[in-house]
Amino acid sequence: MPFKTPKQIVEAACTAGCTKADLSVPKQLVLGFLAGAFIAFGGFLAIVVGRGSPELNAANPGLGKLLFGGVFPVGLMLVVIAGAELFTGNCGVITPACLTGAARWNALLRNWVCVYIGNFIGSVFVALVLAYWTGLINVNVAGSETVGQAAAAIAQAKVSIGFFPALLRGIGCNWLVCLAVWMAMAADDIAGKILAIWWPIMAFVALGLEHSIANMFFIPLGMLNGANVTIGQFLFANLLPVTIGNIIGGAGFVGAVYWWIYGRD
Repeated sequence: MPFKTPKQIVEAACTAGCTKADLSVPKQLVLGFLAGAFIAFGGFLAIVVGRGSPELNAANPGLGKLLFGGVFPVGLMLVVIAGAELFTGNCGVITPACLTGAARWNALLRNWVCVYIGNFIGSVFVALVLAYWTGLINVNVAGSETVGQAAAAIAQAKVSIGFFPALLRGIGCNWLVCLAVWMAMAADDIAGKILAIWWPIMAFVALGLEHSIANMFFIPLGMLNGANVTIGQFLFANLLPVTIGNIIGGAGFVGAVYWWIYGRD
């Protein structure tokens, strides 16, 4: 069979959701750290490549967005293929397992909290240690001023969206992210998983939708590069509404909807 049917994807998601829910807290934290770092690597690459050519972005903004979004999916590829725990993906995968009764709701909440914390630590680690301290994205180091300024501009733009628009952008983002995870589960080979992941992730980034874990990299990196952003703005003007939207988009529009269609029997 070349790929799983939609009903078989729901069954695979429930199996994976039970496995994720049963992980110990230390494993959830460490795997969450890895996933946060992997997503940050995608963001790191997107800034260096997508914002490293300001002339291209000025002359053809659409192509610049496509380039920025086209390299970002490497993060989710690492999460899915190498193995890690990503909060946003888990919103869509563990929810149907709970709705079928195969996993417990308190295990879902424990996973979400532990993985979210791990994702935060991993994302900030890459932003601080590998992007900023290395000088690769640092306005104070010769040769990286352009991308450092771009990082600051990205952070300022993200906290200026507004609560409700950020929430809606979070819904749209994780709808696509969880569909990427969903389709990756349908494929039984690495090439199929890569293709399934690339298109939806490229789409959400190029469209300008909001991903809570990616923002744990983008906004702290921008703050390190002089963005006029406070910790309160980071947490409450962006991360809070985007996280709520990510939960609705992943758990509601993917996990719950596909359970209702294919998983109730």
